[in-house]
Formats: sequence, structure tokens, C-alpha cells
Amino acid sequence: MEKVKYVDTSIGTVGDEQEESFHGGGKTYPGACLPGGMVQMSPDTVTGGDNGTGYNYCHNTIEGFSFNHLSGIGWYGDMGNVQIMPVTYVEDLRSGSNEEVPFTKGTKGWKSEFSHDNEVTQAGYYSVKLDRYGILAEATATLRCGYLRFTFPENESANLILNFSRRIGGKADFEEVTIRNSNTVEGHIKCSPAGGGLGRGGGGISYDLYFVCQFSESADKLSFFENEEYIKGEPTEYNGEDVGLVARFGTLNAPLVVRCGISYVDIGGARNNLASEGTTFDFDCVKNNAVKMWEDAFIGVDVEGTDETALILFYTCLYHTLLDPRTAMDCDGRFALNNKAFTAPDYTHRTVFSGWDVYRSEFPLLSIIRPSTVRDTVNSLLKVAEEKGTSFPRWEVLGLDSTSMVGDPAAIVICDAAMKGIEPYDIEKAFRIIKASVLCEKELDGKPFRSDRPDCKQYIEDCYFPDRISNTLEYLLADYTSSKLAQKLGKAEDAKFFMNRAQRYRENYNRLLRFMAPRNKKGRFLFEKSRYDDYGCVESNIFQQSWFVPYDVEGLSELFGKKRTIKLLEKFFRKADFSKLWNEDYNHSNEPCHNITHYFSILGLPERTQYWTRRVQKEAYRTGAFGFCGNEDVGQLSAWYVLSALGFAQVCPADEKYWLNTPLFKKATVKLDKNYHNCKVSDVLTIECDKNPLDYPYIKEVYFNGKKITENYITFDELTSGGTLSFFLKDSV
Repeated sequence: MEKVKYVDTSIGTVGDEQEESFHGGGKTYPGACLPGGMVQMSPDTVTGGDNGTGYNYCHNTIEGFSFNHLSGIGWYGDMGNVQIMPVTYVEDLRSGSNEEVPFTKGTKGWKSEFSHDNEVTQAGYYSVKLDRYGILAEATATLRCGYLRFTFPENESANLILNFSRRIGGKADFEEVTIRNSNTVEGHIKCSPAGGGLGRGGGGISYDLYFVCQFSESADKLSFFENEEYIKGEPTEYNGEDVGLVARFGTLNAPLVVRCGISYVDIGGARNNLASEGTTFDFDCVKNNAVKMWEDAFIGVDVEGTDETALILFYTCLYHTLLDPRTAMDCDGRFALNNKAFTAPDYTHRTVFSGWDVYRSEFPLLSIIRPSTVRDTVNSLLKVAEEKGTSFPRWEVLGLDSTSMVGDPAAIVICDAAMKGIEPYDIEKAFRIIKASVLCEKELDGKPFRSDRPDCKQYIEDCYFPDRISNTLEYLLADYTSSKLAQKLGKAEDAKFFMNRAQRYRENYNRLLRFMAPRNKKGRFLFEKSRYDDYGCVESNIFQQSWFVPYDVEGLSELFGKKRTIKLLEKFFRKADFSKLWNEDYNHSNEPCHNITHYFSILGLPERTQYWTRRVQKEAYRTGAFGFCGNEDVGQLSAWYVLSALGFAQVCPADEKYWLNTPLFKKATVKLDKNYHNCKVSDVLTIECDKNPLDYPYIKEVYFNGKKITENYITFDELTSGGTLSFFLKDSV
């Protein structure tokens, strides 16, 4: 079955300033890239606001097309470098929609109106008509090169405006650009927190981007500009803080194609990437290859169904799960960390690890469908920590830790990979880093070491963070996964040490409030009036955060009282509107609530897991720009859907159990990888239902390779042994 046709990259493209809710929407982008591509092309509607991708469906103008983007993120975003805009005339030397760098002289800018009716949003390809100029703009990509094709109106002048200072969430600090000849421009863009970027600089992200752009036609004239003024003397080299270039081509008899290779290492890397992957100006050839690459990527997960909407949502979500972590290596195997070049002969170095989000569903999914990506990411995180002499990064971008969110998600992902046997990587070194982080050691392996954990002394002694219940529970989960890794490595004392810590979650239960709650430095609970209070919680409230003990759901229910737990869970889901962008009860738009639907199965009520999981699938995911009920979060929101659609979810990292729910499709096949999976029975996992699960949402019984499953879960080892997982369904409880 052709699968690419079901991908709609416009789903979730709402950003800030939209009318439907105060919350910022999915914040995805509609552009073109390959799976895990270093280049992720997309149109930009604005530079400013909390529009993390630079594109917001609610806007009606486009200011250009840039070569790197982050998908589904808030906090003002980052990247969006080398912005190119085609125009038939040049009036102002600002886009007119860059809120970070306002006009000093211009009026309207070079931006153009457009209509969504004239957009094509597909995997590997994007196009739009720019109404102001009558130009058809198209985009596609290779792994490390971006392609643009502009078809200008007949008898109109063809011009390009190249904006090198542009950066999402701010601006570049410094640009140096060289005109090599009439169809080649190359340069270096330097970005640091001083210029903004992620968190308007609060994320601390710095990087150097190198680029080589080539035009299919020779330009008649190439003119530098800065601060809305042309540079006199027509130099062939220029550097500054606000550098741009106007390329004039006159009238053309054919579309103008731009190909651009990028590198985060050096200009040689950009040249090599372009020479290796940008060998043609045949746009259609590159586009067709991009589409084929996506089709090949989807071969690994094939679902069969008659519901068109479900198929669109499934493959669009699968598409988003494969965007990141992305390739950070040049074609020669080099990558940059701390302004130094490294090589990785035995893995692909990757970047963009949204840890707090993706450890919950994305990596449990990738462990099954793309274990090589998990292995690459673990090795990449290890390299970053080793080079910096610190804890593992929490939210990594280009080798730096933005420190966004809380907990130790990289440690969680690494421990989970180890328990699943996804190797090779230096497991012993990983454990030493984890332990040194917990104990806030000053030295590791004879070198200086810095733990990034806050309030080390209090947490070491008392296993909680003063005033912060979210931090406490997140780090306790990391302790649990660390115990599992220690046990695997035969470190019995360490395993006991970490498990004892993890079990102290009970000390955070406020018996007066009857929920988990933050405590002060002296151990006294802070005064909380209601389960909906959010003091000490990160993007959640007391009610939502109280469920976050995924490694001991049964123990948690004993703490709450078993009957009360079930009543609270039912109320938690019943009061929520899953289609809303934010809820005070179950809130699917943010990660702390993910996988709680499967708590019912753990507590012996699988039919309630089946009921509520189906409700979330059907109500929290929709087609269209408003299709995601919150930030897509670099694949996490999508991965939850894909996993649940296949019929299971991993509730707790480093735990072998994938808890069952009713699949969304009558049949699905997953190709396993013999390099990482045991494949004892087959290298294909087939998931089948005896009836249409859309009409029969409850499970009567489940068999795996002919043997009845007597529990409400299946293990990772069983799933990856291959064979057939058979669901026999019924229409009511």
C-alpha cells in the first residue's frame, strides 16, 4: 500500500497568536525533509512570538523559506537559518514580519500574502503560490541539502532576497558571506544566546552554521545589504550583524532552482555535503527520491484499514516520530561539539533530544521500529556528556543542554535501551555518569565533573527537592531506571541503593490533602487548597502530577486507597475535554498525563484502559491545522498515537511490559531488526484483529503465536521475537 499519500504535514501547524485557545497549538511545520534529516526545509510566516517553527497556520503571509527547523516545540524556537525569498521586485530590505528586527526605513517589506488553498503539504515536498508576486515556490530536500524551485510569472523579473541574519526566536550574532561567482554564495552564520533563539536566549543555545548556495542560473547582479541599506562598492565579501544579499536574474525562461548544503562543522563540510548530495539541479528527481525515502521508511510499519481519517492520522504521526533525533554528521562522518570536530565511525551522531517529552512514548516506539536510532542517540548523549564532563543533557540541541524541563530523561532512555539490549555502547561509562550525577561528584574517571541536578545535598539525603514535586517524582523515576541498569550490570549494592530511593516516593503523599504535594526544606508539606493547585508542579497540577509513579502503580493505589484510586481515575478522565488544548484534569496536550489510560490495566480493569484509550485516540487527534491538542513536542504526541494504534504502550521505562489496549486497525505489520531484536520466531511482528476494532472496541482475549496471553501486557522480548499477536474483540464489556 502506498503510504506517503496519507501524510499531511499541515496537521498541527498552529502556533502562537491563534484564536481558538491561549495555548499555542501543535507548532509543527509543513515543509520538506527526509527522515532524520539535517536539513528540514519550511516556509516562514513570521519571525517573532512563540511560533517555534517560524510558521503559523493562522498567518496569511510568508516571509521566506529557511533550511533548518525544530518541530512541535514552544519557548520561541530556534534555527530557521539562511532564509530565501523570491520576489519580482525589490522594495524594502526587511521582510515586514520580523518582530525581532523591526523596520527603520521600510513600510510593507518583501513578505507575500498566500492562501492555504494553494499549499501542497506532503512528506518530502511542499509548494505554495505567493500571491503578491504570482510565484510558485516549491521545496524538497536530501539529508544535508535543501532544494527550492521558483517559477516566476512570464516577463517578470526574477530576484532572490537571502537573509543571513534571520533566526527563529531572535537573530544571528554575526554573518560572513562570500560571493564565489555569479551562481554560488557561501558563508558562515554564528548564533549565540546573545542573539536569542530558544527561550529568547534562555536556552543557552550556540552554534555555527556553514552553507553553500548555488543557483541554476547565473545572477546578473549580486548586491549585499545591511540595516536596510545596500553596501556601496559592490564587494564580493562582506561580514556584519545584519547581512543580506539581493540576487537579480532578469527575466528567465525556466524555473530558478536553488540548492544549498549546510554543515555545523565548517565550510568544507558544507561544500562536501553539497558536492555529495546536491549533484543535480533536477528538482523533480530530488523530490521523487525524497518521497521514495519516506515510502521506504514507512515500509517498516504497515497498517490496513478502511477509515481514511485514521490512516491519515497514523501515517502523519509516524512521519513526525521519524523527524528527530536528526543527523548531525556531515557526509564525511564529522560532527561538532564545543567548537571542535569529532568523528564517529561506528554510529550516526544525532541531535535534538527533547528528553522530558520523548522518553515516554517516542523511544519506546523507536525501540521497536527504529532501534538503530535509539542506539545512535544513546551514543550521541554519551559523547556530549563525556566531552562536557557533565550529567547527560536534559533537552539537547547541537550538543548543548537547554536545561528545559526537569528530571534526568537521558539517563532514563539509556537505562531503557540497556534493558532492551539495544547496543553497543559503553554501558559501564553510562552508569558511572548516572551515579556521579546523583551523588553530585566533582570528579569522574580522573577528570572534573559537574552534576546538573539541583539541590544535590537535599536530594541525596532526603530524596526530594524542596518546593518542587514534579522534580522530585521525575528524578525518583530516574533512580528506579538506574536501579534496573545496576541490576543488569551485576552491581547489587547500587541496585539496592537506587531502588530504596525510588520507593521513598510515598513520603511525598500529603495525608491531609490526600495527594502528592511539595515539601519545604524542613520536610513540611506546603499549604495546598486544592488538587488543582500548581505550585511546585511543572506544566501540570497536583491532580495530574500525583499519578506520576509509573514504576509502582499498584503501590500508589494502596497509598491512595484502591477504591478511591479507581474513582479518582474515572473522574480524572470523565471531567476532561480531550479535544481542548489544555485541561485541569486529564491533559493529553502535555506529557505528565501520557500513558495514565493504561493504569486501569495495571490495576486489573483492562476494559477501562480500552475505553479511555480509544476516547483519547478519537478526540485528541484530528486532521487539519488544529489537529494536535497541544505542542507536538518533537514526536512525543505522535508516538503515543502510533503505539496505541498498534495496541500497546510502555508505561514505565526500563520495564519490559508493554500494556495492551485495543488496536486501531484490523491488521498491522512491523518489520523487526535482526541487529537489535531477537527475532526468534520471525523478523516481522503481525498484529491482527478478528473484527474491525473501530466497531468492536473491547478485547475478549489475546493470543501470541497461538498461546493465550493471561496478563494485560506483553513483554518487549516477546514483541521483538516476531510472529503474530492476535486480538479477539467484542462490542461491549
